[in-house]
Amino acid sequence: MNNSVTGEAGRRTVLAFDGDCGFCQAAVRQIQLWASPRIAAVAWQTLPPELTEPHLERLDREVLLFDGDRVRAGGVPALAGLLGSSTARTYRGVGRFLRLPLIRPAAHLIYRWVARNRQRMPGGTAACAAPRPHH
Repeated sequence: MNNSVTGEAGRRTVLAFDGDCGFCQAAVRQIQLWASPRIAAVAWQTLPPELTEPHLERLDREVLLFDGDRVRAGGVPALAGLLGSSTARTYRGVGRFLRLPLIRPAAHLIYRWVARNRQRMPGGTAACAAPRPHH
Protein backbone atom coordinates (compact mmCIF):
# COMPACT_ATOMS: atom_id res chain seq x y z
CA MET A 1 0.00 0.00 0.00
CA ASN A 2 1.40 3.37 -0.99
CA ASN A 3 0.58 5.95 1.66
CA SER A 4 2.04 9.02 0.10
CA VAL A 5 0.73 11.55 -2.32
CA THR A 6 2.25 14.70 -3.59
CA GLY A 7 0.26 17.89 -3.68
CA GLU A 8 1.01 21.21 -5.28
CA ALA A 9 4.57 21.65 -6.52
CA GLY A 10 5.39 18.03 -5.60
CA ARG A 11 5.07 18.59 -1.84
CA ARG A 12 4.04 15.63 0.32
CA THR A 13 0.44 15.58 1.52
CA VAL A 14 -0.28 14.08 4.96
CA LEU A 15 -3.19 13.89 7.35
CA ALA A 16 -2.05 14.83 10.87
CA PHE A 17 -4.02 13.32 13.76
CA ASP A 18 -3.59 13.24 17.54
CA GLY A 19 -1.20 10.37 18.26
CA ASP A 20 -1.92 10.63 21.99
CA CYS A 21 -5.58 9.73 21.46
CA GLY A 22 -6.46 6.04 21.34
CA PHE A 23 -9.76 6.75 19.58
CA CYS A 24 -8.00 8.81 16.89
CA GLN A 25 -5.39 6.08 16.40
CA ALA A 26 -8.07 3.41 16.07
CA ALA A 27 -10.15 5.50 13.65
CA VAL A 28 -7.15 6.22 11.42
CA ARG A 29 -6.09 2.56 11.54
CA GLN A 30 -9.58 1.51 10.38
CA ILE A 31 -9.59 4.05 7.54
CA GLN A 32 -6.16 2.84 6.44
CA LEU A 33 -7.30 -0.79 6.59
CA TRP A 34 -10.61 -0.35 4.80
CA ALA A 35 -9.97 2.53 2.40
CA SER A 36 -6.24 2.17 1.61
CA PRO A 37 -5.81 5.92 1.11
CA ARG A 38 -2.83 7.16 -0.88
CA ILE A 39 -2.37 10.00 1.60
CA ALA A 40 -0.33 9.09 4.67
CA ALA A 41 -1.96 9.60 8.08
CA VAL A 42 0.60 10.36 10.79
CA ALA A 43 0.51 11.45 14.41
CA TRP A 44 1.11 15.19 14.47
CA GLN A 45 3.51 14.66 17.36
CA THR A 46 5.92 12.93 14.92
CA LEU A 47 5.95 15.82 12.44
CA PRO A 48 8.61 18.55 12.54
CA PRO A 49 7.84 21.23 15.17
CA GLU A 50 8.29 24.01 12.61
CA LEU A 51 5.33 22.51 10.75
CA THR A 52 3.06 21.85 13.73
CA GLU A 53 3.80 24.67 16.19
CA PRO A 54 1.83 27.33 14.29
CA HIS A 55 -1.19 24.99 14.33
CA LEU A 56 -1.13 23.46 17.83
CA GLU A 57 -4.49 24.89 18.85
CA ARG A 58 -6.16 23.39 15.77
CA LEU A 59 -4.29 20.09 16.11
CA ASP A 60 -5.76 19.73 19.60
CA ARG A 61 -9.27 20.00 18.09
CA GLU A 62 -9.16 18.45 14.65
CA VAL A 63 -7.22 16.49 12.07
CA LEU A 64 -5.34 18.66 9.58
CA LEU A 65 -4.46 17.88 5.99
CA PHE A 66 -1.04 19.33 5.22
CA ASP A 67 0.15 19.95 1.70
CA GLY A 68 3.85 20.44 2.25
CA ASP A 69 4.14 23.17 4.84
CA ARG A 70 0.63 24.59 4.50
CA VAL A 71 -2.72 23.45 5.86
CA ARG A 72 -5.05 22.50 3.05
CA ALA A 73 -8.03 21.52 5.24
CA GLY A 74 -9.12 20.65 8.76
CA GLY A 75 -11.82 18.46 10.30
CA VAL A 76 -14.38 16.98 7.90
CA PRO A 77 -12.79 18.45 4.74
CA ALA A 78 -9.47 16.89 5.80
CA LEU A 79 -11.12 13.50 6.32
CA ALA A 80 -12.89 13.91 2.98
CA GLY A 81 -9.49 14.52 1.40
CA LEU A 82 -8.07 11.39 3.02
CA LEU A 83 -11.02 9.28 1.90
CA GLY A 84 -10.94 10.90 -1.53
CA SER A 85 -7.41 9.57 -1.99
CA SER A 86 -8.62 5.99 -1.47
CA THR A 87 -7.80 3.29 -3.95
CA ALA A 88 -11.39 2.05 -3.49
CA ARG A 89 -14.18 3.73 -5.45
CA THR A 90 -16.64 3.41 -2.53
CA TYR A 91 -14.43 5.41 -0.17
CA ARG A 92 -13.67 8.02 -2.83
CA GLY A 93 -17.46 8.34 -3.08
CA VAL A 94 -17.72 8.84 0.68
CA GLY A 95 -15.09 11.58 0.39
CA ARG A 96 -17.17 13.31 -2.32
CA PHE A 97 -20.36 12.82 -0.28
CA LEU A 98 -18.82 14.61 2.73
CA ARG A 99 -18.10 17.62 0.49
CA LEU A 100 -21.70 18.04 -0.70
CA PRO A 101 -23.16 21.42 0.31
CA LEU A 102 -26.21 19.88 2.02
CA ILE A 103 -24.11 17.29 3.88
CA ARG A 104 -21.21 19.48 5.07
CA PRO A 105 -23.07 21.27 7.90
CA ALA A 106 -24.36 18.01 9.42
CA ALA A 107 -20.99 16.30 9.00
CA HIS A 108 -19.32 19.28 10.69
CA LEU A 109 -21.70 19.10 13.68
CA ILE A 110 -21.11 15.36 14.06
CA TYR A 111 -17.34 15.78 13.75
CA ARG A 112 -17.30 18.52 16.39
CA TRP A 113 -19.40 16.42 18.77
CA VAL A 114 -17.13 13.39 18.31
CA ALA A 115 -14.00 15.55 18.72
CA ARG A 116 -15.32 17.03 21.97
CA ASN A 117 -16.28 13.59 23.28
CA ARG A 118 -13.51 11.39 21.85
CA GLN A 119 -12.42 10.31 25.34
CA ARG A 120 -15.83 8.59 25.64
CA MET A 121 -15.55 6.78 22.30
CA PRO A 122 -14.36 3.18 21.93
CA GLY A 123 -10.61 3.19 22.49
CA GLY A 124 -10.77 6.63 24.05
CA THR A 125 -8.99 7.50 27.30
CA ALA A 126 -8.58 10.63 29.40
CA ALA A 127 -5.58 11.50 27.17
CA CYS A 128 -8.04 11.81 24.27
CA ALA A 129 -9.93 14.70 25.84
CA ALA A 130 -9.49 17.82 23.77
CA PRO A 131 -8.45 20.84 25.81
CA ARG A 132 -11.33 23.13 26.67
CA PRO A 133 -11.17 26.71 25.39
CA HIS A 134 -9.69 29.20 27.82
CA HIS A 135 -12.03 32.02 28.91
